Amino acid sequence: MLKLYNTLIRKKQAFKPIKKGQVGIYSCGPTVYSYQHIGNLRSYIFVDVLKRVLKYNDYKVRHVMNVTDVGHLTSDADTGEDKIEKAAKKEKKTAKEIANYYWIIFKQDFKKLNIDEPNIWAKATEHIKEQIRMIKILERKEYTYRTNDGIYFDTSKLKDYGKLAQLKKEGLQAGKRICLGKKKNITDFALWKFSEKPGVRQQEWKSPWGIGFPGWHIECSAMSSKYLGKQFDIHTGGEEHIPIHHTNEIAQSEAVFDEKPWVKYWLHARWLLFKGEKMAKSKGAIYTISDLEKEGFNPLTYRYFTLTAHYRTQLNFTLDNLKKAQNAYDRLKNIISELVDNDKINKQYLGQFKKAINNDLDMPVALSVLWNLIRDKKVKGKIKTIQEMDKIFGLDLLKKEEISISGNVKNLIEQREEARKQKNWKESDELRGKIKSLGYWVEDTDKGSKIKKLAI
Repeated sequence: MLKLYNTLIRKKQAFKPIKKGQVGIYSCGPTVYSYQHIGNLRSYIFVDVLKRVLKYNDYKVRHVMNVTDVGHLTSDADTGEDKIEKAAKKEKKTAKEIANYYWIIFKQDFKKLNIDEPNIWAKATEHIKEQIRMIKILERKEYTYRTNDGIYFDTSKLKDYGKLAQLKKEGLQAGKRICLGKKKNITDFALWKFSEKPGVRQQEWKSPWGIGFPGWHIECSAMSSKYLGKQFDIHTGGEEHIPIHHTNEIAQSEAVFDEKPWVKYWLHARWLLFKGEKMAKSKGAIYTISDLEKEGFNPLTYRYFTLTAHYRTQLNFTLDNLKKAQNAYDRLKNIISELVDNDKINKQYLGQFKKAINNDLDMPVALSVLWNLIRDKKVKGKIKTIQEMDKIFGLDLLKKEEISISGNVKNLIEQREEARKQKNWKESDELRGKIKSLGYWVEDTDKGSKIKKLAI
């Protein structure tokens, strides 16, 4: 039985969907004002593994992911510039051009990492009516109030506000989480923001309350409910979403729909750390998938690297750690490429694998099962079993790699082959060193020389 750790109750529990055999998932997606760094992408690899495991357990999955192309301000205090508008000014483009450009790059990274796209991409700018409709319901139920800069949700109306993050409202102080300003309560949040000067912003809409734009939190509630219903199975995101964004989604959604819990299972990925801190654009120290490719890494090496730690464990990133992962991944692929048996599936190892993935997506244990399988000299059925396992790993373990080799490297390889024929081992070793300095490794086997590309 599949068990998942539910942030809402702080423990693992057996997964039981609302509708038999069907699962609805909503994932907090990118704010498309810049490139998504590898810390962001770790959380999407986690979601991809979750979907693969659910499908492996014969569930039909409907996955929705938002694209935040308006309304995400530079401060959690409902102040500051809209990130999309700010990027548009900086790059001298339209907000729509900025959002579309970075969304396309994001989807390209998905493809490089073997992440399956969601069934539905939900753009905030294409769901303004749904957001306004939801705010009107909250207004009718008297959960809202007006300030000089927007329409706000009154969190004092909910006794269980903050249950996801286990917040104690009476212990919060102004300035600790968000600035009080004109708000009645520290934890109150914007549903609709007024344009300071209508006509200046690129993205603004008419509403019953005035010209403006939606708050970040209402976007996710409106879009998830449109495609998944008033109550659905799983909501995912990074751990940074727990105290504010997801907490506020729950508050407004349960106030609108009167469904508790609004979402049955909340799953959160821990941070990718760099130099002991969360990798974040605001800190400036980030890597993108393109950056890793320039360093000579296969993007799937990064996917392998993330699978070596449980999604609920913070993972420390360094280039040295990634090189170790690349070496392990290359070694794994090389060993698998030498396998010749094509017998039936090995039930013993596959059983251990299923137990691991169904235990809250325990990918480190699942990887150890894979390594034990390929190292077991007595077992048969390795190829078919690996094929089954890779439905979850998504590492192209059985895919033959095509290596592009420059003419210069080819000449050195030919010279080395000739030196070996002449049994000139000194020259052969020197040529191997030159080939290695150019980013390739020559491995001598009984079947001849094999060439592989190294991580630089």
